[in-house]
Amino acid sequence: MTLFPPGFSWGASTSAHQIEGGNVASDWWYLEHAPGTFVTEPSGDACDSYHRWREDLALLAGAGFNAYRFSIEWARIEPAPGAFSMAQLDHYRTMIETALELGLRPLVTLHHFTNPAWLGAMGGWAHPDAPKLFARYAATVAPILAGVEHVCLINEPNMVALFPVLQQGGVAALGKELPAIDQASAQGLIAGHDAARAVLRDALPDARLGWSVAAQTYHPAPGAEELAAVYQAESEDLFYTASAGDDWIGVQAYTCRRVKAEDGALLPDPRWDAKRTITGWEYYPAALAECVRRVHAFTGLPIIVTENGIATADDTERIAYTQAALDGLAEAMKDGVDVRGYFHWSLLDNYEWGSFDPTFGLVAVDRQTFVRTPKPSLAWLGGLAPENHLDPAISPSTPPETTNPIASSTAERN
Repeated sequence: MTLFPPGFSWGASTSAHQIEGGNVASDWWYLEHAPGTFVTEPSGDACDSYHRWREDLALLAGAGFNAYRFSIEWARIEPAPGAFSMAQLDHYRTMIETALELGLRPLVTLHHFTNPAWLGAMGGWAHPDAPKLFARYAATVAPILAGVEHVCLINEPNMVALFPVLQQGGVAALGKELPAIDQASAQGLIAGHDAARAVLRDALPDARLGWSVAAQTYHPAPGAEELAAVYQAESEDLFYTASAGDDWIGVQAYTCRRVKAEDGALLPDPRWDAKRTITGWEYYPAALAECVRRVHAFTGLPIIVTENGIATADDTERIAYTQAALDGLAEAMKDGVDVRGYFHWSLLDNYEWGSFDPTFGLVAVDRQTFVRTPKPSLAWLGGLAPENHLDPAISPSTPPETTNPIASSTAERN
C-alpha cells in the first residue's frame, strides 16, 4: 500500500474558466468566439460550477479528501480596469469559508490561464504594465484569502508564455518543430509573480506562496540530448529559477515527451506503438516521479503535485494510471524528495481549453443537466486519505472571525 505522511494534502484540482461557465469578461471567452479561432468549441456554461460549487465541494469532502485546489477568476473580479466587484470577491470568499468548514484545505490559484479581456487586448503578459496590474489584483484579493495556507500565484507560466505562439500558428504548431515560448510574455509572468509575491508577503505573512509549472520528462532520441536540454532550460527551467524565494513549487505532470533532432531543430518523436489517452498523450504514469525528482534536484523547494491525471473514458484505466503514478511518487519521497501534497486533475469532467472531449474527471458531468455522477475513482482515491494515515484533525479550523473580509479592501486601487 502506498503510504503518505500525516499532514499530507490529498485533493483534486479545478480551474475557474474550465468549470464555472459564463466567463464572458475573459480573453479566452473572446478567443473562443473569434472568427477563425483554433478553438473547436466554446466553454459556454462549462459545468455550471459558478452556481453548483457547493455540490462539488461536498462531493470531494464526502469522498474523504482533505484539500481542494481551485482558482479565482481575475476577469470576474476586475471586469474593467480598476473596477473591482465586491460581489465577486464575496462569492470566492464564501467558497473559501465553506471549504474550510468542510475540512478541505483550499489551495487557491490566482491566475489559471485566463486574463481579463481588457488585458488581453493590451497584449497580455507581454505588456509592460501587466506585472503591476497583476500585483494590484493580488492586493485586492488578499483580504479574502484569510485562512488559506497555500496560494498559487500563476498556473503553468511556461504554458501561458506559449499561448501567443500557438495563437499565431494554431495547434498545428505542436506537431512540427517544438515552438519556443514568447520571451516577452515569459518575462512579464516572472515579473508579475515577483510583484504579487511581494504584495502577499506583506498582506498574508502566514500564507505559503508559490506557483505551478508544467513539468516535462524528456526522452530524447540519440543525438537529440543537447537540444532537448537547451529547450527544457529555455521553456521550463527559466521558471524554476524564478521560484527562488518561494515557499513551495507546484509540479504538473502527465506524460513523457519523446523528441528527436532534425537539421538542428527539435521535433516530436512519438512512439507510434505506444498506448495513448484521449488527448493523444502517451500513457506514461512514471512521468510524475521523474518530474518531481528533477524539480527537487533543481530547486530544493518543497513540492506540491498540483496536477496529475489521465484523459480516459475508462475509469479502471484512470485508477491503474493513478496508482502507478502514486507508487512512483512514494518511492521518490522515500528517496528524500520533499512532497507535501497531491492534487488529482481533475475533480470534474470539464472544458479542456477548446473541447469537452478529454475526460480527466473523478466525477462525470452531464452537459445538458449538469448532474454530477461520481466515478469509482473518486471513492477509490478519496479512500486513500484515511487508509494512508491522513488525520482529518490536521485540517485547519474555520477561518479567523471577520465580519466582512473584503470590507477593508479598496476597489479603487490604481
